[in-house]
Amino acid sequence: MTVSLAACSFASFLRTFATFFTLLILSFTTLPATAQDAAAPADASAVESAEAATQDPAAIVQSFGGKQSYDDTEEVISRLAATGDPAVARALRALREGDLYWRESDEAVFIAARDGDNYALTDPYTGEEAGTAPRGDMSKVRVKNSIRNAVTGALGSLTLRSDNPGQRMRAANTLFDEANPDMIEPLEAAIEAEEDASIRTAMEQARAAAILQSDRPEEEKAEVTSVLAQRGDRQAQTYLNAFAASTEDDAARVAATSAVAQIQSNINFWNQAQNVWYGLSLGSVLLLAAIGLAITFGVMGVINMAHGEMVMLGAYTTFVVQELIRNHAPELFAWSLAIALPLAFLVSGLVGLGMERGLIRFLYGRPLETLLATFGVSLILQQAVRTIFGPTNREVGNPDWMSGAFEVGLMSVTWNRLWIIVFALVVFAGLLLVLNKTVLGLQMRAVTQNRQMASAMGIRTPWVDAMTFALGSGIAGIAGVALSQIDNVSPNLGQGYIIDSFMVVVFGGVGNLWGTLVGAMSLGVINKFLEPYAGAVLGKIVVLVIIILFIQKRPRGLFAQKGRFVDA
Repeated sequence: MTVSLAACSFASFLRTFATFFTLLILSFTTLPATAQDAAAPADASAVESAEAATQDPAAIVQSFGGKQSYDDTEEVISRLAATGDPAVARALRALREGDLYWRESDEAVFIAARDGDNYALTDPYTGEEAGTAPRGDMSKVRVKNSIRNAVTGALGSLTLRSDNPGQRMRAANTLFDEANPDMIEPLEAAIEAEEDASIRTAMEQARAAAILQSDRPEEEKAEVTSVLAQRGDRQAQTYLNAFAASTEDDAARVAATSAVAQIQSNINFWNQAQNVWYGLSLGSVLLLAAIGLAITFGVMGVINMAHGEMVMLGAYTTFVVQELIRNHAPELFAWSLAIALPLAFLVSGLVGLGMERGLIRFLYGRPLETLLATFGVSLILQQAVRTIFGPTNREVGNPDWMSGAFEVGLMSVTWNRLWIIVFALVVFAGLLLVLNKTVLGLQMRAVTQNRQMASAMGIRTPWVDAMTFALGSGIAGIAGVALSQIDNVSPNLGQGYIIDSFMVVVFGGVGNLWGTLVGAMSLGVINKFLEPYAGAVLGKIVVLVIIILFIQKRPRGLFAQKGRFVDA
């Protein structure tokens, strides 16, 4: 019995000890795990917090602070570009311009501008004012050309996702010029999201340029040569030429060479189109300068060597009008040319009327004497302008609507030249209406055909002569308004156009307005096509020789005008 009780007590003791030992083991194994589980969220939270701080654009901007290498600076630029936050553009632009500084005491980064002995500080991310600091406490974030290029590429990538289509297009063009391989992935992401077809095409071209500069396989580079061929400009041709010269893959070289040939054909086409545009632009100037001479010389038979000075008077009238507006009503500057047009017509027309009444009416029928007399008048007018305005060039401004240029393919079109072409055609159409639909035009044509019969029918031929000469001179003044926008306003302005104007009138047909239009445009285009090969001066000589040979074959020009002097 005693043994039995002892055995039971021992068994109970063993069970108690086993239970205790088991609990002890479990406590050692469970507690660390529990502690680990409890610590895990805290550690994960810390990691996520660190990553968030790393991706915070404002925090990344502050990474520019401290003495760091150029490579470190470029890495910060790449991290800012990866954020896609447009607000970081402020800091990047300041870095590129050399306005980004860090404070030595705490390495905080600011945009700094000189303010006496201090710097006025601005937060580089928010743009808010951040007080001032002594200049000795601030150090500039160092930059070099490679960093500036990296900033330009980063700014381009930041605007790839802009809500403004114009900004996205500019970003794509900027990245095309940079051709940075690091921007391939941002471009691919932007291409995926882009809905505008033209912008997507520009992004694809930027991606193709970046791929050619990367270390991607030759096959992939060969595939994008067709994308650059579609762009068709000189920059694309440069990329393809460099790739064709560097690649060792025959198929890739053939693809690049074919794309270069396609681009060259496109460039040649646009070069010819640009020459035609320049020719039409020059032709419109010649038309404006010659259309008044077509009346005084073609209709009246007067060799008016002072016609260029009528153009000059119109240009100086524009200068006077703009000076008055600048000093008294600057808000009207956009309307300065509209105000100057009728005034220039009146000034030149009245001077022409005075010339006809005081001098030329005594010389009808004696063309050589009118040449000498009007040449003397031209010298008098030039000296009078030198006395009043001085011998130096005068500034005539372009209104906003005549400033700048736009692109058509690979051709640049300036607004002032475009408006002058439109203006020349409007003046031409207006003069046609005057000659064909007004009493003065009917009388002018009657006097041209038969002066004696017109006088017998009651037409006051001296009055018609005076009004015709005044009309031609007034149109020359209007031409001066237009020429003031593309040429120097000086006392010698008219001398550069008088010979060309006579060539236009003689080539087109004396007294025929349609001949003047065709002659001006033809000579303008011929001049611009000859200049690349013969030069400006020799080109004009060649044109003069062509006109002389043409007049030998057709003495009355392209469109012969029948009149009293021809019949005689």
